[in-house]
Amino acid sequence: MTLRLTMAQALVRYLAAQRTEYEGRIEPLFAGVWAIFGHGNVTGMGEALWAARERLPTFRAHNEQAMAHAAIAFAKASRRRRMMACTTSIGPGATNMVTAAAVAHVNRLPLLLLPGDVFVSRRPDPVLQQVEDFSDGTVSANDCFRPVSRYFDRITRPEQILAALPRAMAVLTDAAECGPVTLALCQDVQTEAFDYPESFFAERIWRVRRIRPDERELMEAAAVLARARKPLIIAGGGVHYAEATEALARFVETHGIPATETQAGKSALPHDHPLNCGAIGVTGTSAANALAQDADVVLAVGTRLQDFTTGSRALFKNRDLKIIGLNIQLFDAGKHGALPLVADAKVGLERLSAALAGRHAPREWRERAAEEKARWTQTAAAALAPSHGPLPSDAQVIGAVQRVAQPSDVVVCAAGGLPGELHKLWNASAPGGYHLEYGYSCMGYEIAGGLGVKMAQPHREVIVMVGDGSYLMMNSEIATSVMLGRKLTIVVVDNRGFGCIDRLQRATGSESFNNLMAHARHERLPAIDFAAHARSLGALAEKVEGVAELEEALHRARNADRTTVLVIDTDPRLSTAAGGHWWEVPVAAVSENAEVRRARAAYEAALRERSAGG
Repeated sequence: MTLRLTMAQALVRYLAAQRTEYEGRIEPLFAGVWAIFGHGNVTGMGEALWAARERLPTFRAHNEQAMAHAAIAFAKASRRRRMMACTTSIGPGATNMVTAAAVAHVNRLPLLLLPGDVFVSRRPDPVLQQVEDFSDGTVSANDCFRPVSRYFDRITRPEQILAALPRAMAVLTDAAECGPVTLALCQDVQTEAFDYPESFFAERIWRVRRIRPDERELMEAAAVLARARKPLIIAGGGVHYAEATEALARFVETHGIPATETQAGKSALPHDHPLNCGAIGVTGTSAANALAQDADVVLAVGTRLQDFTTGSRALFKNRDLKIIGLNIQLFDAGKHGALPLVADAKVGLERLSAALAGRHAPREWRERAAEEKARWTQTAAAALAPSHGPLPSDAQVIGAVQRVAQPSDVVVCAAGGLPGELHKLWNASAPGGYHLEYGYSCMGYEIAGGLGVKMAQPHREVIVMVGDGSYLMMNSEIATSVMLGRKLTIVVVDNRGFGCIDRLQRATGSESFNNLMAHARHERLPAIDFAAHARSLGALAEKVEGVAELEEALHRARNADRTTVLVIDTDPRLSTAAGGHWWEVPVAAVSENAEVRRARAAYEAALRERSAGG
């Protein structure tokens, strides 16, 4: 039996037939399709989506990059068990999604991109918005997606989706290979008909494939960990993706090993767990980093061990350090010369615990962890407390939000100074309560990401914290959140520029230049009214003066019937000095500025210290 359908109709029907087993229920794998239509997809994908609108919802956004960010956040909040697709026209609609594809690629998150492409027939060549390569007639703008896609295909005949779609699904649902998939849909082919086998559209349930560890790798890892006198765990995003938070808690408690968290791993353990020493690395707590410097064995669970986690490979000081990389992806499991333990995080922790046969970390190491945690808790409380200064710090704003937030709330952020402060200061109580995009540190992700989180978890309050710089880059999905009835609370921290990079610029000896608005070339400084702007997009909004007013406004926002934007001025020069670690940022080797020369000397000294530390 066959069905005569256009390629676009067949693609949509196929997506609608995919299922997932999520939280004990069988649900559609694709929660919907984000679409901004243009001439390259409206007559093909647009027609097909309209016909399937009850089975596969279509959502309209205001910016292609933003809608892809919302889809990414949805997948992350769904622990990669559900996902969304995004379709755009040819040209800028397509290339607007390239940044989002990189976000999904770095963070190992499923995202199906369906951009329109050139005419296969080449009759209207060059078609409107076509990018021409003078030496290669097969190139289009969509080739930009190749380096940021786990799987890329260009559909030039309608029957090609019979092979391409199953390949795409295999990538999107595989724990190790998971990432963005791009199927570039030639616009004439979208509308061409083909007799598709009816069996192609049979429902398919995709379940998590839990890879078990190799026995030799498992025994070797267990032997190394059993001999450890100062073991430490680094919990990464893979703990959440594998739904391994409970397994991690059992492992920590059974073996008495202190745990730390990356940006993606934060909230894997409750903040008040006795053995959770908090954030690690450049944006880490003093407790976590003190333990990391002395650790002799590090069990890295579901983390890429990027430079913010390892302090540019300078954090660990113990010359006898051994790293065990428990990761579903071999590429990540072997980083930093680690002993690889390739496995699903949940199964891997369970099997490793059994292999350790009840062994515990030494009591003095556990006591050291408790002492470090207690000291940090006092330090953090001081940083979060309100002060009587003319303008609050980011940390004091975070303190106000924390005091109003409930344990089930989700805080969302992505770039600038806020992620560093949130990583070490935010107290996450429940898994998924901390949603940071810091693999790509993508400015503009915050508001769209908050929308995606709210769509995935409508029962939780979602609080977006965003700097004025990121807000100005991408704010359009405030209107989408109002339109869809997905209420957000958005706290805009206004330091009148790119305060985080200004601090880094000055810390490396340079003058403040081109980051804060006042220090950029200008004829007149704009008096930006963020609250008025947010109201123009349909949100409730108000400007508050100080953290006390912010707390009052946050209570009102919680009870509001739509998205609320709260704006507060902050001091761009203040950040929390406590905690943290050196991060390699190269400084100019030659400069007329004496401060830069001094910073260069300090940088070279730090490099020598890292080399001496092995």
